[in-house]
Amino acid sequence: MRSSLTLVGTLWAFLSLVTAVASSTSYFLPYWLFGSQLGKPVSFSTFRRCNYPVRGEGHSLIMVEECGRYASFSAIPSLAWQMCTVVTGAGCALLLLVALAAVLGCCMEELISRMMGRCMGAAQFVGGLLISSGCALYPLGWNSPEIMQTCGNVSNQFRLGCMYIIKISLLLSWRDDLTSNSRKNETSDALSRLHWEHAREEEVGSTPELAPVYSTM
Repeated sequence: MRSSLTLVGTLWAFLSLVTAVASSTSYFLPYWLFGSQLGKPVSFSTFRRCNYPVRGEGHSLIMVEECGRYASFSAIPSLAWQMCTVVTGAGCALLLLVALAAVLGCCMEELISRMMGRCMGAAQFVGGLLISSGCALYPLGWNSPEIMQTCGNVSNQFRLGCMYIIKISLLLSWRDDLTSNSRKNETSDALSRLHWEHAREEEVGSTPELAPVYSTM
């Protein structure tokens, strides 16, 4: 059975499959956030939850110790988690699609061309970006009443800090880039002047000497 991928391409297909399966499994498992309620451990993902309270006899709350998803999309505790569910799910689906195509490329000849491989790599980048965006959205839902009941009233929405190190790094990189560009311009100007002077010297050196003109009286 011939493959349309090289040895490096086969390794890429294997890593793509492992990454897609790991991402999709993590997306489905409800172990993103842990807390406790009524003395029982509670865990969440974006659209699933383990151990949840229900009204028992006498309107008392009892904990049902099982894992399940929310009854509807609107029942997800916060808008941020709803967005995280959609964005992360789309990223995982994209990674799975690319991984499936890559595995098929290991078994079928001339299935994946160089251009198609580049497109698949771009799709993987987009999928990773979507999953990263979903992970960034998830802490924004920590101020919902359901999370505060589980994690305590100290739970609140995530707020991004000032990121001093990243700002300093960006400023330094921009400064280096500007310095590099200015040095390139100076070098280019110097080379242009040298080239112009050399061309002028050659032009002067190649001008034939005029013979003296004598006038007879």
